Amino acid sequence: MIGRIGMMEIILILSVALIIFGPAKLPELGRSIGNGLREFKKATSELKDSISLEDVDKDKDSK
Repeated sequence: MIGRIGMMEIILILSVALIIFGPAKLPELGRSIGNGLREFKKATSELKDSISLEDVDKDKDSK
């Protein structure tokens, strides 16, 4: 159960965020988090591709 977030926890987190940041800043905050996650995902996929290409190059060199 550790690491799983249920519906009640999500509602609690969203209500605390609404109270802290207010309704005007919440969409901007959501966009910022979304952009950050998108960039992180892009960077990890590029790193994964880079590592895969290095493995392929090493395999070619050893043959």
